[in-house]
Amino acid sequence: MATSDNKLVDTDEKILVGKGEETAWLTLALANRHGLVTGATGTGKTVTLQVMAEGFARAGVPVFAADIKGDLSGISEVGEAKDFIIKRAKEMGLTFQPDQFSTVFWDVFGEQGHPVRATVTEMGPLLLSRMLDLNDVQEGVLNVAFRVADENGLTLIDMKDLRALLDAIAPNGSKKTADDEEDPLAPIRKAAQSYGNVSKATIGTIQRQLLVLENQGGTKFFGEPALTLKDFMKTDRDGRGMVNILVADKLMQSPRLYATFLLWMLSELFEELPEAGDLPKPKLVFFFDEAHLLFNDAPKALMDKIEQVVRLIRSKGVGVYFVTQNPIDVPDKVLAQLGNRVQHALRAFTPRDQKAVAAAAQTFRPNPKLDTARVIMELGKGEALVSFLEGAGTPSMVERVMIRPPSARIGPITPEERKAIMDASPVKGKYDTAVDEESAYEMIQKRIAGTAAPADGEGGGGDGGGLLGQIGSIAATIFGTKRGRLSTGQMIARNVTRSVTDKVIGGVVADLGKSVGGSIGGSIGRSLVRGALGGLLRR
Repeated sequence: MATSDNKLVDTDEKILVGKGEETAWLTLALANRHGLVTGATGTGKTVTLQVMAEGFARAGVPVFAADIKGDLSGISEVGEAKDFIIKRAKEMGLTFQPDQFSTVFWDVFGEQGHPVRATVTEMGPLLLSRMLDLNDVQEGVLNVAFRVADENGLTLIDMKDLRALLDAIAPNGSKKTADDEEDPLAPIRKAAQSYGNVSKATIGTIQRQLLVLENQGGTKFFGEPALTLKDFMKTDRDGRGMVNILVADKLMQSPRLYATFLLWMLSELFEELPEAGDLPKPKLVFFFDEAHLLFNDAPKALMDKIEQVVRLIRSKGVGVYFVTQNPIDVPDKVLAQLGNRVQHALRAFTPRDQKAVAAAAQTFRPNPKLDTARVIMELGKGEALVSFLEGAGTPSMVERVMIRPPSARIGPITPEERKAIMDASPVKGKYDTAVDEESAYEMIQKRIAGTAAPADGEGGGGDGGGLLGQIGSIAATIFGTKRGRLSTGQMIARNVTRSVTDKVIGGVVADLGKSVGGSIGGSIGRSLVRGALGGLLRR
């Protein structure tokens, strides 16, 4: 939307977000410095999110956004020239031009979008502990379980794998020792106990928390085929960024699952993407709605990791925008990383509300023409106080603006429209059918039945162990092994640097052993390499 005289239109360098006495431009080269959109319910945060998402998509930047109420789905359909939209555009000196944007819908439950899955191994013990609300002792036992799984080649794909592993490491309650040869799981129990006391009571508590997670739909999240994050980072045939929408209305009924899932996605992007430095525009923009759920009751250790990821993911070319009601919902260390800010109206009915207004006003660069704290309480629907980074990355003075109307539809789409979009989706069929192949549960059952091969390090010889066996696993992974059948060695192979592939193809076996062995502390296939938030290093 533009007029020929004032040139108010998105450019290759900037996104037009709103207009008041001054025009609010979001500079694409500074968009990966993150941002914050805040305001009370009903003040226009979702429309602002849609305007920003449209601008990024026009610029060829893929977008991922959580859709809590379903309103954001309208971005996939052509906008309607309604009277109030035409009026606002005219008041701002704009001409409304309807548009629509290529959209992919995702849904953890697989009901209103393509299923989103991760493996238990990829989630890691730290985030899983957060999802299960475990205390320090229980988290320690879960870490032991992951270590034992890593060292015994027990790939954890879904919930039943984790349950089977926890049962396997629990003391059996009999008079047999861990060395009793009649107990097929004795080596696993012995390995677990070597890391400290693993009590049956603690295992039982974790199992009960797993049941709570299963009742919230966690069983649908863990499994294969697991999400490939590169499917978020695509453009359409016109060069526009794809808009990825996570359908989260049902997911929000399990707020801890919702928050941990989005944090896992953020950590996966952080671990997977290479350093990019300062780019003309972001590789991906990530909108985290209801962001306060991420920080509620989070232990300090996790908060430190979140702050680290938010601070460093900028250099990977990813911009993160938190959407919440009050700025005080976001911890100060994270808030300091959010350079681009849009503040809708806040109401000061309680002492906490007054504190939120004062805090919001203090986060802006002052404008002598505005009493920021007073204006925050006077803003109408669709109005906002805006401060975006400019020049060398310094925040602009706060300005009162009217947010431009979106070009696509405002409000939810119909089930028939959603179905048509999913039928034409570029990832149709890739994730829609769950796969359940051999993993920890089946491996443990085979051990109990006496049909399992020795785990790595138990047999001492043969083609399956040692460096040659691991190289065989790596080659099998690179040249087409199915993901559901991955052993520990193969899981490592999937997550080491691409240079490993080059060395295998070149036949440099000795260098390969050094490369992989060095990347995991010289013990190929014995443990997985994990990143800042406990997930697998995928590079």
